[in-house]
Amino acid sequence: MSSTQISPQRPHRPRPKFGAAAAAARAELAAGLRQASARISPKYLYDALGSKLFEAICLLDEYYVTRVEAGIYAAAAAPIAAATGTGVTLIDLGAGNCAKAAALFGTLQPRQYVPIDISAAFLHGAVERLATAHPQIPMLPVGLDFAESLKLPAQVEARRRLFFYPGSSIGNFAPLAAAQFLTRVHGECGDDGALLIGVDLVKPAAVLEAAYDDALGVTGAFNLNVLRHANALLGSDFAVRDWRHVALFNAEQSRVEMHLEALRDVIVRWPGAERAFAKGELMHTENSYKYTQRGFVELLNACGFGEVQCWTDEAQQFLVCHARAV
Repeated sequence: MSSTQISPQRPHRPRPKFGAAAAAARAELAAGLRQASARISPKYLYDALGSKLFEAICLLDEYYVTRVEAGIYAAAAAPIAAATGTGVTLIDLGAGNCAKAAALFGTLQPRQYVPIDISAAFLHGAVERLATAHPQIPMLPVGLDFAESLKLPAQVEARRRLFFYPGSSIGNFAPLAAAQFLTRVHGECGDDGALLIGVDLVKPAAVLEAAYDDALGVTGAFNLNVLRHANALLGSDFAVRDWRHVALFNAEQSRVEMHLEALRDVIVRWPGAERAFAKGELMHTENSYKYTQRGFVELLNACGFGEVQCWTDEAQQFLVCHARAV
């Protein structure tokens, strides 16, 4: 904390939203801003605009994750299909625009598709379009913060559940939280369930940092957009122009970190409170942990999964695993 000056022409403070979910979001955001090292949870990156920006990130040359993962699914389609079988209840965690799961429909032939995403409005729009193209597949979109709770609606088929978690989103969890999350997934698998998951592997820092700080600045816009979302939810008065995107690889922790750095001394206010940021102070928004194949298989085993099968690309940049709940 330090003495500060308010930037000129600050925006009008938005009115926060109401309701139980909105109240929980306000409490979480306010608590993060009050910490000695301020933070905003990465789940708030994904409002409607953030979800669109992430779609654009997936098209970037620097962001190898989507491209390499899709290549693995294409190259290993037959053994993956043999591992999963057909007629599964496909539960898509962090579904976004549903494109990754839809690419597997021909192989998996799901009896039910359950896409889950925190951005409910964006998800429902994607499912409306997808249902038109695949009318033979019953679809049940669920707006849910599954990082906090994985309580599924009663309409979700209990048999042969296949939890699909692509894109190395598991990397957003710290190691202990990742283990707790995977244990919750295991608890929802039932007697015959399984997990199909994508995991980013450790690689040179220059490659990782470029993937999270692209030349076009799309990832920067994605990160900065969290301030707009926080304003809408919390009633804060963040000004995007006061901040810049920062991405770095923390080799000791084996993770890429995303932060927002204050470009000048600034005071951020929200109903009943305020926080002073000094020029150069960082606010944390996301981690993306990177794994070795051995380390991730050991994590799956520790969380109750067995019979793990793995596929990777030729350069061993990315890993896809299928594991049964045992």
